[in-house]
Amino acid sequence: MSPIAGTIQTYEVMREVSPYGYFLDAGGQDVLLHYTELTRKIEPGDRVEVFIFYDTEDRLAATMKKPYLTLGEMAKLVVADVHPRLGCFLEMGLGRQLLLPIRELPELRELHPRVGDSVFVIMEHDKQGRLRAKLAGEQELSQHTFQAPQSWVNQWFTATVYRPLQMGTFVIVDGGVLGFGAIGMIHSSERTRMLRLGEELQVRVSHIREDGRVNLSMAQRKEVGRDLDADRLLEFLKERPNGGMPYSDATPPDIIKQRFGISKSAFKRALGKLMKEGLITQKENWTYLVQPESSKPETGGNADPS
Repeated sequence: MSPIAGTIQTYEVMREVSPYGYFLDAGGQDVLLHYTELTRKIEPGDRVEVFIFYDTEDRLAATMKKPYLTLGEMAKLVVADVHPRLGCFLEMGLGRQLLLPIRELPELRELHPRVGDSVFVIMEHDKQGRLRAKLAGEQELSQHTFQAPQSWVNQWFTATVYRPLQMGTFVIVDGGVLGFGAIGMIHSSERTRMLRLGEELQVRVSHIREDGRVNLSMAQRKEVGRDLDADRLLEFLKERPNGGMPYSDATPPDIIKQRFGISKSAFKRALGKLMKEGLITQKENWTYLVQPESSKPETGGNADPS
């Protein structure tokens, strides 16, 4: 059979040519199996199973090393290098990388993968027949995923971003040994920040849909998050001069997000808990620790708001 880049073939070893390696009979065409591509000792007359690829000079060559994927297959590959104009180079198990072209990446550069991230890709040919990667979409991924069980609700898992969008981030939730995992989405309201392609993060399953896919959140359950946020606000107030801060129910959401990293609703839940417990009070859009009558702070409208 004529050699096709990206496929695994079995060919006969025809001759050895030092200092290069062995030439294989690939359907009447010579293909070099370099000494560096051997995994065991061979000699002319042997039949060897090899992976076909293009070398650095765009010549078809062979290796006895096994790649993580072959032509048309999908795999989760680690980003080995990033080129600002070409795209990402992915580790494919051969000591050489597979290019994921920049046109496959999100338009926003801050959403591009970084070295060490992992992306779900399919190996394909470019117009010249050379190997490259393309991002796997939902149609391809759904063939390798499973429906999440109800026992996953409110559990935390590792997830990998496969499609970052403004309205939400689509991920594969790690499911252990069963395929790649389950498909899930983190709605923009459940994100604490924008997530890049290939990024791995911890997510909480908030809902199992009828089709077995999952809705996810980067935050704790409201009651758990409320307690944690309340503790943080209490510690913040204890470190403030006079136990007061220029933030209250009336503070705009963007200021709350910038100062505390939480939503306005989460901030109000935390304040409500502390007020119910009698630990804080509010006055003129300021929030204060409740202190003994003799040590109550004066109104500090001109205090440092940082």
